[in-house]
Amino acid sequence: MAIKIEMLRCFATVAQTGNLAEAASRLGRTQSALSMTLKQLEETLGQRLFESDRKNRLTQLGEQVFELAQTELRQFDYTIEAIQACAKSRAGLIRVASVPSIAAQVFPIAIRSLTERHPGLRIELRDTDSQQVVDALTRGRVDLGIASGEHSLNDVRSTLLFSDTYGLICAPDHALAQQPEPPSIEQIKTTPFIRNNLLGLIETSAFQEAIADTRVSVHNTMSLTAMVRTGAWVTVLPQSVVRFMSPDLVFRPLQDLPDRRKVSLLMRNRASFPEFCQELWDLLTAYDWQADLNRAR
Repeated sequence: MAIKIEMLRCFATVAQTGNLAEAASRLGRTQSALSMTLKQLEETLGQRLFESDRKNRLTQLGEQVFELAQTELRQFDYTIEAIQACAKSRAGLIRVASVPSIAAQVFPIAIRSLTERHPGLRIELRDTDSQQVVDALTRGRVDLGIASGEHSLNDVRSTLLFSDTYGLICAPDHALAQQPEPPSIEQIKTTPFIRNNLLGLIETSAFQEAIADTRVSVHNTMSLTAMVRTGAWVTVLPQSVVRFMSPDLVFRPLQDLPDRRKVSLLMRNRASFPEFCQELWDLLTAYDWQADLNRAR
């Protein structure tokens, strides 16, 4: 018997809830029907997915199947949503993913311009981290993306939008904010530091060595901001991110960190509505990013 998507959905729901009753309630199915579906899946695989009939603990294979099933279900559900959105969007649909700081920086202007020119055009914008932007593009979930770094992807064209400097982010009463000279990489070693997702793009070995023993990593910008605002920690971020953080934080370039964060625009060659995607591409590439960065200083 072939494995069907509903088999994976039933299995994943039982694995999440840890019992048949709750899973059956969520799926709107009877427990007996759910149990039969799980039995068919295990028979197809030739191995057990749960260690006991209580369904509260996965086998080693079950853990692997659960992880893969979740990925497949997310992709399937997104595909269905995209098909339905395309069917409703006779006037056109653009799907965009961007790193948060850029999404807030220029998309309000660009999207207003597009929607004014094309009444009925639908635009879906999601903000996420760079890796998920790339994943969404390669899987066909979005048509355009803006991500940190430079990327060479099959069937996706890209261009560099801008680059900006990295700097230390700290509270105004922090010692590194008050000293007259720009802080250095060496000084980072002497103060509690928070790692964030963008630091992996920095190639300067002295910097990576300085933060190698960092024990705290924060991936959410709001949480990162809140922790730095206390004055107990510092972090390093690109200049373009600063304006979207708390206004009472200080940005100071590091005197011995030459790296610049590069931000790229990417578009699928087989976008659903290429004429609208190209129009948004033209708006974004025509934007004066450097002037915008200068205003942030």
